Amino acid sequence: MRAFWTLIHRYLGLLTAGFLFISGITGAIISWDHELDDVLNPHLMEAHTPGKPLPTLALAKQLEARYPQVSVSFMPLQVMPGESLAFGVSPRVNPATQKLYAPGFNQVFVDPVSGAELGKREWGAVWPITKETLVSFLYRLHYTLHIPEMWGIDRWGLWLMGGIAIIWVIDSFVGFYLTLPLRRRREGASKPWLQRWKPAWKIRWKSGSNKLNFDLHRAFSLWTWILLFILAFTAFSLNLYNEVFYPVMSKISKVTPTPFDTRPMAAIHKPYAPKVDYAAVIQTAAQEATQREWKEPVGSVFYTSAFDVYGISFYQPGDDHGAGGVGPAYLYYDGAGKLLGERLPWKGTAADIFVQAQFPLHSGRILGLPGRILISFMGVVVAMLSVTGVIIWWRKRASRRVTAVRRAGEMAQA
Repeated sequence: MRAFWTLIHRYLGLLTAGFLFISGITGAIISWDHELDDVLNPHLMEAHTPGKPLPTLALAKQLEARYPQVSVSFMPLQVMPGESLAFGVSPRVNPATQKLYAPGFNQVFVDPVSGAELGKREWGAVWPITKETLVSFLYRLHYTLHIPEMWGIDRWGLWLMGGIAIIWVIDSFVGFYLTLPLRRRREGASKPWLQRWKPAWKIRWKSGSNKLNFDLHRAFSLWTWILLFILAFTAFSLNLYNEVFYPVMSKISKVTPTPFDTRPMAAIHKPYAPKVDYAAVIQTAAQEATQREWKEPVGSVFYTSAFDVYGISFYQPGDDHGAGGVGPAYLYYDGAGKLLGERLPWKGTAADIFVQAQFPLHSGRILGLPGRILISFMGVVVAMLSVTGVIIWWRKRASRRVTAVRRAGEMAQA
């Protein structure tokens, strides 16, 4: 039985090794995505014009007038001192081709006081990789591998990496089982079971490269097993949320659906268009929040043309990540201004809270700065386990080949 599970572990590990190496390295880096972006791109992130900020909605209208091929899809409504306003934009449909425009950018950075454009970029661009796009390139590489749209579907990368995560979850249990000592007795007596398991947790630093490589793979897998399982499970839940995670969770426990769970998604080149504008929906949401006695002001607003949904967030300046990284409170409206629902951080059914915890757990933000440091470390561990696992397989393969050649030679001489 053990030989069977060893074989399973070997080939599941080989199947996922390359993908997990990429995810591990990129995950270690993107734990600090905002900080790295600030360091690499101060010309986009900083704005130092003195004076009173202009109304964000007015700046958004100026932007759309300047670039008629796009519409503003996200805007922050709180201006932080010394920082630019980062607008998200989405392409409109080209009436001549009935396809979306390809403007070459999806973010525009504006000085909130002067209204001057500081720059623009394509967040998540595959090529060219510049200092403006490096962090977002790594971010999307982490969970999609930048697999492009095919046959009108742009989720192939999410599905692939979600499938790899499911295999990783299964293999984590198989690997753990293989570290357990065999239950056997020699000469009528044996060491206690836990004592025989103890060497699996140790690293023989001075016993040669083969043993060191094996021990690094086994011991680090054991010491970090719970964290590895959390990373694998949350990777699956985030990438395959709509396809697998949400449907399964809904059968196990009550999950409060969001508009993105219940509304049909538009075709890529046939997006919805809102019937009410940002100003109207922001005013409506602010009034609703006042009636609910929410103390946080409106922080940002987005419109997703794929679902015809406005999302209005509420948070104090600088607190957009929310407690434990779960994000702020939201009110959702459809494109006609009808209230669709709400999202309250760390509130709802047990299943709601479990669903909300997936990204904070995966990113480490649930523990704040220490959690992000831990996740960076785990990214390196995942990459190391992928490499050491392949080395173990390669060396054993080479050893089996040498043994096979030797046996063939002995048989020829017999």
